[in-house]
Amino acid sequence: MRHLVILGAGTAGTMIANKLRHRLDRIEWSITVVDRDDEHHYQPGYLFLPFGGYSRKQVVRSRHAFLPAGVDFVVGMIDRVVADENVVLLEDGRRLPYDQLVIATGTTPRPDQTPGMLGTEWRRSIFDFYTLEGAEALAGALTRFDSGRLVVHITEMPIKCPVAPLEFTFLVEAWLRERGIRDRVELVYVTPLDGAFTKPVASAQLGGMLEERKVHVETDFLVERIDTERKVLVSYDEREVPFDLLVTIPLNMGADFVARSGLGDELNYVPVDKHTQLSPEFKNIFAIGDASDIPASKAGSVAHFSVEIFVDNFLEHIAGRPMTGAFDGHANCFVEAGDDKALLIDFNYDTEPLTGKYPFPVVGPMDLLKATRVNHLGKLAFRWIYWNVLLPGRPVPLPALMSMTGKHVPEPEPDQQEA
Repeated sequence: MRHLVILGAGTAGTMIANKLRHRLDRIEWSITVVDRDDEHHYQPGYLFLPFGGYSRKQVVRSRHAFLPAGVDFVVGMIDRVVADENVVLLEDGRRLPYDQLVIATGTTPRPDQTPGMLGTEWRRSIFDFYTLEGAEALAGALTRFDSGRLVVHITEMPIKCPVAPLEFTFLVEAWLRERGIRDRVELVYVTPLDGAFTKPVASAQLGGMLEERKVHVETDFLVERIDTERKVLVSYDEREVPFDLLVTIPLNMGADFVARSGLGDELNYVPVDKHTQLSPEFKNIFAIGDASDIPASKAGSVAHFSVEIFVDNFLEHIAGRPMTGAFDGHANCFVEAGDDKALLIDFNYDTEPLTGKYPFPVVGPMDLLKATRVNHLGKLAFRWIYWNVLLPGRPVPLPALMSMTGKHVPEPEPDQQEA
């Protein structure tokens, strides 16, 4: 019998287990999934927790409940992968041999990597919402905050769901207005990017929304440390941003076992071919979702679309045939805009988010890069889709590869004439 071992029972790992268990011969292949605990978190729900939108019960369920019969679920901490011996070692001494390995252990906020972030002000005036505990603590802090300087800060890219900091900013601005205290709060958005987002069309639209809501944007800010005594962010070029309440997105990194295994880059992401997710060094190791170094958003939609391509590729790969599928970096994300509206962005490696309709031209029903009630309802509906369709590996009626259908390509600007 041959052994497929999947490290990580998050979005990508769970989908792969469900899809491949139905496609691999049970006599020929065993499937083992490994994770540190039995709690599967719906991470997009963290965004709403600080505002009382979701409860813990709505965002946490059992991991094994979403794994199919015929898949072994192992709870344990991963020590390292010994790639030359085709074995995974757990911290308790267990050994899991594999013929094919899929690393799907995601990415994690690491506040310990920024001096001062985990100091005396952590969870007092400095909060995150990329963890369940952080989002719950922030909920309490927001109820006590009624005036001062609220700073939303991104430490460095890449991060999980790169639009989430913008979403939080729009939501907290609307929440402050609803409480009647917006005029008593100065909002600041601090980013290492040169604008609100990474691509020109979306950056202009989202940056314009920040400007309309009187949110000051501090760009190209690479934090060197946090001065907790003075409550100040300090950049490498010695700029300072003071705060009364700091909502930060810490540096995101892949799992530590990746570094111990010699499989990762400086942020513990596994280098892979961006179209097939196969390691260029080890021909039986794949990395899927947030765990890989592909130049795409670290978002659930990327995990979903890449898994659709991966499954057929994997079956070709183990049969000794060339992999014919090529993932294009497809991502689409709802962007909460506050006031019960949201935008939708759809893009890939080569095409930036554009305006238009999705998924069908003219009829949509969703607008791209436009704040609408329909998009907001789509964002809320996704939680049900996630638990009941996506994780179980059921078909989702959306193409895995990005389509230009319904998108408006901006006209190229005319060349400037020489004087």
